[in-house]
Amino acid sequence: MGILDDVTPAQREAITHIDGPLLVVAGAGSGKTRVITRRVAYLVERGIGPYSILAITFTNKAAGEMKERIEQLGASRGVWISTFHSMCARMLRQSPELIERDRNFVIYDTADQAACVKGVMKRLEISSQEYSPQKFRNAISRAKNDFQTPEQFAERVDGYFDNIVAKVYRLYNEALAAGNALDFDDLLMCAARLLIDNEDFRTRWQERFHYILVDEYQDTNRTQYIIARHLASGRRNLCATGDPDQSIYGWRGADLRNILDFQKDYPDARLVKLEENFRSTQVILDAASAVISNNVERIERDLFTTRQGGSAIKVFACMDEEDEAYTVGKAIIQHIDNGSSYGDFAVFYRTNAQSRAFETSFRTLGIPYVLVGAVEFYNRKEVKDITAYLRVVANEQDNVAAARIINVPPRGIGARTVATLERRAQAEGVSMMRAAMGVEAAGLATRAVSAVQKFTQLIATLKSMPQTHVADLVRAAIELTGYETMLTASSDLRADERIDNIRELASAAAEYDDIHPDGGLLDFLETVALVSDTDALPDDAEHVTLMTIHSAKGLEFPVVFITGMEQGLLPHAKALEDPNGEEEERRLFYVAVTRAQHELIITLTAGRRTYGALEFTEPSCFIHEIPSQLLEDQHAVPAPGVGLDADDEFAIDYDFDQSPPQDESISEFAESFRRGDYVEHGKFGRGRVLSVSGRGRKRTVRVSFAAGEKTLRLKFAALKRLP
Repeated sequence: MGILDDVTPAQREAITHIDGPLLVVAGAGSGKTRVITRRVAYLVERGIGPYSILAITFTNKAAGEMKERIEQLGASRGVWISTFHSMCARMLRQSPELIERDRNFVIYDTADQAACVKGVMKRLEISSQEYSPQKFRNAISRAKNDFQTPEQFAERVDGYFDNIVAKVYRLYNEALAAGNALDFDDLLMCAARLLIDNEDFRTRWQERFHYILVDEYQDTNRTQYIIARHLASGRRNLCATGDPDQSIYGWRGADLRNILDFQKDYPDARLVKLEENFRSTQVILDAASAVISNNVERIERDLFTTRQGGSAIKVFACMDEEDEAYTVGKAIIQHIDNGSSYGDFAVFYRTNAQSRAFETSFRTLGIPYVLVGAVEFYNRKEVKDITAYLRVVANEQDNVAAARIINVPPRGIGARTVATLERRAQAEGVSMMRAAMGVEAAGLATRAVSAVQKFTQLIATLKSMPQTHVADLVRAAIELTGYETMLTASSDLRADERIDNIRELASAAAEYDDIHPDGGLLDFLETVALVSDTDALPDDAEHVTLMTIHSAKGLEFPVVFITGMEQGLLPHAKALEDPNGEEEERRLFYVAVTRAQHELIITLTAGRRTYGALEFTEPSCFIHEIPSQLLEDQHAVPAPGVGLDADDEFAIDYDFDQSPPQDESISEFAESFRRGDYVEHGKFGRGRVLSVSGRGRKRTVRVSFAAGEKTLRLKFAALKRLP
């Protein structure tokens, strides 16, 4: 097959452009990778040495796929295909003396960096109880991404903490040098500094690379922008490929202006727009285009496909996150019954904490699944930490759990103290907790004894609480330990996500209490253990993919579910605090929509548990930006600003045969249900009431149906009591 076979006119224009700057604005599913790989092959075919061609992408996987495609075109030998970090490491190893290293320098990962920072903190006598090593590591990383040396950072300190960071930063860099090491940020920063300041270094690499192609240009940060610009400053043969509408990593330093201002940087640049989509139906593309057109920071274009029509977008308004997960699961099963494969489906959500309901529901329904970009909910560190407190409360002999949380959050119990307690427990044949309770006889320093006593008192307080109310125990463990406070005070980029996860654990416990009023802590822990102790799916298994939208970029699926489409979740409330946050959240939704090939299903809930309490929600503003003619049910979503509990017409989404009672009688009707009642539901059939909670319009019942256990709000559920 020839290089220019089966390409569109726009793709041909981008592929055959030789000299001078080129900006390829590649819409979702428009064949961007094809253009890059064919362009490399075309340059080689035109007599340009492959040794002088550099192709940069953002992940090792993408680089590997690009190399494989170029190999198939017979043009990869000698072409440098790499990520930014790998390229910079390779460049620096060839001139290590310029950065005061030898060519065998090591690259520190995040764990190595944390250990290095701990050593510096010890030298400066900084308590890890006051500041976590991660807080300093993140501050140093931000400084390097802002292109600041320790000296430059010290000149701009603003406040007490920055002054401490400046000292830590200086000694940290000295420690890296002493260890002949660089961290990930150094790879970019050192290469960029040399390209700016060292003429010999800059000339050497400009002479090496005559043609430079950068993929995902909208995701470059300031340092990467500097590297690409200086490498190309001689011949100006820079090809930037990307899509401003898919820029979703601003929170980790990506600068959208890099691609939007490309034509300002290169006024003579050729602009090629790839607008023909080869992935999705026209209905899906029209929805995506309508939503993203509300953004200001973008390059105008219209996606189209030769595939006409397509099924309308479905919107399912569900009662809560459990109903949402069950609804998605049943929809998947219906597709499977009609001949689809599990691998055809992807379920997207905004935050990792949302996965729990889907994991639970899919297990119940027997749907195989795999989590992408995250560990399973109950295996996440913060969830396991809080669960470990519950395990010690339930079973004092659980030494593994005790060792895990004796100094989590940090309370001044060091490794030497822990080792002493473990030795004493072994010598006396008692549990670690029992040894801790007799810490006065362990021969430890007064401070260590005091810290251990505070820990044992904390456990004693938790043990004194009723073990029949698991949700109360979870909340107490979070609050009394200061775990959430620790996360809030940290500079962990995932702190908000971790807080969401421990609050979701409280919601899971509250759900358990509702379903199992006669249960308790031990039963709950057994349930959790069985959930987290399942075998991993084999690599070749058919499975539904569960993932955050951020993880979905670059992928595609025949059927996509976008879940949690509620204001405050997507768009996320935290993002809306930023002036540019709504536009980035809209781009995130755009990315999610354009992953769908044939069918798109959107789900939202009337209420969602937050920290164990049910809170009512309102639909995402993005749903209302989709033209109503593209939706299967134009009445599926209320007007902007109206929550699902505001209008009885929402019963239409559940196909209930019996309408819910009118408002004036809702209280009397709702209060009439009791645990043990037999009921009939228009969708789920006959069942028995397990528990009742709430009052009046917000009264809910937990019912066991043949299809599974469901929580229903009586205002909408239209339940009928049976004799």
